[in-house]
Amino acid sequence: MEKKIVKVGNIDCGSNDLFVISGPCVIEDELIMMKTAEKLKEVSERMKIQIIYKSSFQKDNRSSLKYYDGPGLDVGLKILARVKEQFGFPILTDIHYPEQAKVAGEVCDVLQIPAYLCMQSTLLVAAAKTGKVVNIKHGQFLAPDNMKHPLQKCIDAGNDQVILTERGYTFGYNDLIVDPRAFFHLNNLGYPVVFDITHAIRKYGIPSADAKGGAREFLPVLSRSGVAAGVDGIFIETHPEPEKALCDAASQLCVYDLEEFLKPLIEIHLLEVKYR
Repeated sequence: MEKKIVKVGNIDCGSNDLFVISGPCVIEDELIMMKTAEKLKEVSERMKIQIIYKSSFQKDNRSSLKYYDGPGLDVGLKILARVKEQFGFPILTDIHYPEQAKVAGEVCDVLQIPAYLCMQSTLLVAAAKTGKVVNIKHGQFLAPDNMKHPLQKCIDAGNDQVILTERGYTFGYNDLIVDPRAFFHLNNLGYPVVFDITHAIRKYGIPSADAKGGAREFLPVLSRSGVAAGVDGIFIETHPEPEKALCDAASQLCVYDLEEFLKPLIEIHLLEVKYR
């Protein structure tokens, strides 16, 4: 079916062009953010692929209060603003509370609703009312066709600039399962669909600094299956030194490996577009 085109900067999300959402899981020091952005810019220009820069100023769902949860709204947005000014990327960040929406929307092009919060009406409405693009992550607990409900909440709040992101279902035992039927159902809602492969390989309940907290070996097969199933974008968190990352260390991809990682995905996407 024909999808709505959602504009993020100069990116037509939902068109025939694959796009990428990438960056460190959580905002760390400015040097790491800039090093990541510099490499992402190089990849974007050399591969002729559009990238939305993603990083979170707050990770409010860490499994322990001892774990790093980000620099906070004010400091985080200042760093994201510098990335945007220096490299020209559209910016995406999470919001967890309605009062964060307006301030984050002054810097960011896309406001992301975390999966656990995808049915929170006040959060969705606050994000929608900023007029920014809203990226709603599919809750691990929700049947994919029921994503029509949070989507409709944004539309009813006056904003139909929405992206839907798949990231797997809770299977228990610290694992997530990606069901390809979800891509079919989400595509049928008529809005751009993104596949978040980074969080699909997380082992929840295991600290992300533990090597057992992620399963990078599944990144190629999952990403290729999602692109073949017709997603419009790929969400993959990247970091210059993932093993030293302060969040999701076991699942982020090294940013210097991104170009080779994307090559087969672009080829598969071109074939999928040809035969869709």
